[in-house]
Amino acid sequence: ALSGPQQAAAVPRQGAVPQPAAPVPGPAAQAPAAPVAPTPAPAPSVPLTPNPGGGQSSWAQQVHRLAEAAGDEQPVAPWKPPVEDPFQAAARRQAAARPAGLGKRLAARLVDTLVLAAVTSVAAVPLGMKTFDHVDRKIEAAKLSGETVTVWLLDGTTSVYLGVVLAVLLLFGVAYEALPTAKWGRTLGKKLFGLEVRDIEAHEAPTFGAALRRWLVYSVPGLLAVGLVGVLWCLFDRPWRQCWHDKAARTFVAG
Repeated sequence: ALSGPQQAAAVPRQGAVPQPAAPVPGPAAQAPAAPVAPTPAPAPSVPLTPNPGGGQSSWAQQVHRLAEAAGDEQPVAPWKPPVEDPFQAAARRQAAARPAGLGKRLAARLVDTLVLAAVTSVAAVPLGMKTFDHVDRKIEAAKLSGETVTVWLLDGTTSVYLGVVLAVLLLFGVAYEALPTAKWGRTLGKKLFGLEVRDIEAHEAPTFGAALRRWLVYSVPGLLAVGLVGVLWCLFDRPWRQCWHDKAARTFVAG
């Protein structure tokens, strides 16, 4: 136990700097107290909201930190609808294409023929009447001559009339057959019966050159009556049932 003077010295006065206590002599001296580590100064932090929710960061600060964290990632590409593979689409069209039935093809050809005949007759009827009158006058002149005279039905006048009719037929056929076939793959008759003219390799509508060649091979032999054989050729052709004009244009009629 400390004595009176030592006990008074251990209690510091107010306003005085505390001095370390003098060691107590004797074998039972107390061990010195361990030094206390200084408290580190608090690091500067993000201002906290004064709300009573526990001192969390504000909403704007949280959004800002999330934006900084996502800034290192790659930008997200916008969603785009899947694009169909053109090669697979062509393969599916080729697999789905089948030659049309002969009954539908005949009905569609009859409709197209009626349309061609109606337009061509606008020029053919008046020119045909003129041709008949011209030939009749020639026959009457031969009778009045009293001689045996050969009257040719096709001369300079009638050949011009015939050329005009053929030109109307071919030119209107280009506008009615070749152009729609190259653009949509069908004419009016084929549209009515759900038929299409397709290229035999790409299974798409043929080009204008192929459509024009198809029309000419059909119309010119048809005027000479040989085209009937080419039309009936589809009855025996396999597997695409092509007529002569289809073989010339490398097309087939799908339905």
